[in-house]
Amino acid sequence: MSEPTSDGALRKALLEDLSTAVVGKVLDHMGYHHQFLPPGIAPLQSQQKIVGRAMTVLQEDRPDPTNKPDDKPFGRLFEALDDLKEGEVYIATGAGTVSHYALFGGLMSTRAQHLKAAGAVLDGYVRDASEIEKLTGFPIFSRGLYAQDQGARGKCTQWRCPITIGKVKINSGDMIFGDREGVLIIPRDVEEEAVRRAVEKATTENAVEKAIRSGMGACEAFEKFGVF
Repeated sequence: MSEPTSDGALRKALLEDLSTAVVGKVLDHMGYHHQFLPPGIAPLQSQQKIVGRAMTVLQEDRPDPTNKPDDKPFGRLFEALDDLKEGEVYIATGAGTVSHYALFGGLMSTRAQHLKAAGAVLDGYVRDASEIEKLTGFPIFSRGLYAQDQGARGKCTQWRCPITIGKVKINSGDMIFGDREGVLIIPRDVEEEAVRRAVEKATTENAVEKAIRSGMGACEAFEKFGVF
């Protein structure tokens, strides 16, 4: 594995060579202890991975879903969606109770893929799963499936603003990396060092695996290689 330096090389290394477990361990060693999103956020299709720059979106619950929606029933949602750039990940939070409604669906996914976005990460639910699964190469990570529409229940208020999911603070432009074991936010100012160190760690772990398969004990392997 070559040392990643450019943006494209960083993404390639994350997609092809690394796991969130390895990168998360490296971030721990670098002093970044709260970079995983909550464990309930998982891929719609288990084998999917997601890598891209965060395009943050802030949602807000409507106080009374029985009220007639205003002139923009989704708030500024479609403005935010249309602002997606190539390689970005739509990442949304702010719906006060995540069980209220879906934050993303089939038509939004179709639009995002047309804009060459890298996928979506939702601190909430997604709908139109069968439609989304037909969009080859468009990963979505969410808290699960729920068909309830958000039109009368929630709205987008801001985008490209700082957001927080769980204990993780996220800024637009931060690198998002997700697989079936979790979603990581890699701060932009340390991403190159984190990925470089993760590639080195992955290489060492491959050597450890070979040694253990050959019969080396766990204590001996840890003493020799220092990784577990």
